[in-house]
Amino acid sequence: MLKSKRNALIGATLIGAFLVTDAYAETTLNALFMAQAAYSEADVRAMTEAFTKANPDVKVNLEFVPYEGLHDKTVLAQGSGGGYDVVLFDVIWPAEYATNKVLVDVSSRITDDMKKGVLPGAWTTVQYDGAYYGMPWILDTKYLFYNKEILEKAGIKAPPKTWDELAEQAKIIKDKGLLATPITWSWSQAEAAICDYTTLVSAYGGKFLDGGKPAFHTGGGLDALKYMVSSYTSGISNPNSKEFLEEDVRKVFENGEAAFALNWTYMYNLANAGKDSKVAGKVGVVPAPGVAGKSEVSAVNGSMGLGITSTSKHPDEAWKYITFMTSQEVQNQYAKLSLPIWASSYEDPAVTKGQEELIAAAKLGLAAMYPRPTTPKYQELSTALQQAIQEALLGQTSPEDALKTAAENSGL
Repeated sequence: MLKSKRNALIGATLIGAFLVTDAYAETTLNALFMAQAAYSEADVRAMTEAFTKANPDVKVNLEFVPYEGLHDKTVLAQGSGGGYDVVLFDVIWPAEYATNKVLVDVSSRITDDMKKGVLPGAWTTVQYDGAYYGMPWILDTKYLFYNKEILEKAGIKAPPKTWDELAEQAKIIKDKGLLATPITWSWSQAEAAICDYTTLVSAYGGKFLDGGKPAFHTGGGLDALKYMVSSYTSGISNPNSKEFLEEDVRKVFENGEAAFALNWTYMYNLANAGKDSKVAGKVGVVPAPGVAGKSEVSAVNGSMGLGITSTSKHPDEAWKYITFMTSQEVQNQYAKLSLPIWASSYEDPAVTKGQEELIAAAKLGLAAMYPRPTTPKYQELSTALQQAIQEALLGQTSPEDALKTAAENSGL
């Protein structure tokens, strides 16, 4: 009798121990982010630390890769049957990720409060075919930054409102000997060049696709590339632009070596208030210009979202992490590097103070965001366009022939 009681007691203790262990079991999430533009690596780590402090039962392993490696790293991890629970994804990928079941449809997790609170345009970042595949996180477009001091020395009273005016002002600055090459761009053979090209396509009223078929080799799409080539060959643009990514553009501008630069939101506070910037306090920002008779401003949708992978074994914890990272409280705290997705944030002095000029530009730019093509074959199309832009800039072929070849090689 005593023996059976003792065995029962031992069994109960063991069961209790297992229950206790299970209750305090730590869930580990693997999350993939990019190491450039928008939030810095240090910021993402700080946000994550705040999350794990509030959720001690969840551990988050962070991995950072350059933007150029983000897509392939995500897809390859899926192919191996594991890898990440949470991934950062570009606005151009939901079509592919939904079609190939890379991301989980989270439509049922999106609350009415989320739908009402987030800016309507931000939702386009994570939607495909009527479903939601994550939460928008980085709300972004490219703006035209300018050096106020250089414009003043050149006798230019206001920044350009059209792309032709930009070329004219750059020529004035060059002719006065203030800068040899006043404009800098990110035209490396990478997605960065497609973002600049898209901004110009939107200005010229162009189309990427028409009826699902390439249309960028005619009309506004062709005008956009002609403008890029003209800016490059005329000597008003930095010749190294053909090798630059966004961080290169920022460094050149911060060094005082450019009067104008096209770049994302994050550059404003780093260039205008950063301790390493030589142009701090002299940085102006406006929406990217328009084209007379066609557009007032131009903008590319460069937003990004956070989603749960279909191979994640911890979707609930992954969603908890995503909703924390995209929450209004966290976004407001880090609004100096990426503007919040939440509409009411723009009425908060803590968000707007010190960046009133940027927010004024954002009101126009974010409303004009033009999408890159929504297609599961986007990567193929983008690669063909990147090559076309590079060949046209180098004078290896005409803009017409370059885009015609890209259309043929787009996979569409």
